[in-house]
Amino acid sequence: MNFLGRSFNEEPLAQVCAGLLARAEGEAFAYVVTPNADHLDRLHRNPALRPIYDEALLRLFDSRFLAHFVRLLGQEPPPVITGADLIAALLPELGASRVAVVGMQPAAFAMLQQRFPLIGFIHHNPPMNLLAKPEAFAEAAHFVAMAKARFTFFALGSPVQELLAHEVLRQGQAAGLGLCIGAALEFQAGTRRRAPFWMQRAGLEWLHRLAAEPRRLGSRYLLRAPRVMVLLLARPSGFRAGSNQ
Repeated sequence: MNFLGRSFNEEPLAQVCAGLLARAEGEAFAYVVTPNADHLDRLHRNPALRPIYDEALLRLFDSRFLAHFVRLLGQEPPPVITGADLIAALLPELGASRVAVVGMQPAAFAMLQQRFPLIGFIHHNPPMNLLAKPEAFAEAAHFVAMAKARFTFFALGSPVQELLAHEVLRQGQAAGLGLCIGAALEFQAGTRRRAPFWMQRAGLEWLHRLAAEPRRLGSRYLLRAPRVMVLLLARPSGFRAGSNQ
């Protein structure tokens, strides 16, 4: 399904998880992205980022808020699969798999390990402002290539995590599957709390997160999301149109 010029997968969460878990260990590296309103606004304003999303194995729509808005316009949005929901469904199924985590503070990573003791976690926490530090960026890509993990969770925020996953793919030395999931692991570690279920279903999880982190998330929800809404109003029949552009 195409949405604002980007193609999104239409499979439900259970089918997506089954497909990811069925991938053969050692298969060439591929990655999954979970674009939300913030990502879509960035892609509209910065076309150079679009190939990074287009080359992903899966593009999962991560915005119930936008999905509700699209329905108000009389259209059908892509199925919503948030990064948080994807991780919550995957982690219990990983058994003793080798899993690399790029990002997360050490204390949060330790809590994640405690909650999922069977998983063979390995960790690399690159410095802040990674895109301005070429050596550290290269070191992070090297870590993923050498880890040979079944899954690699890129927990760096956007667009850093997508750029890093794309660089790992470009180098062609890594195996396994990368998931660009932002803060989703912190919900599983218990260092952040998700919105109550009723808020999630109503498309109000953004309000819960904004109240919890107004300084960090204010521009995302109060500036970038409305810009995407304006784009939708400007092209009300363009939700399934054509190819990526």
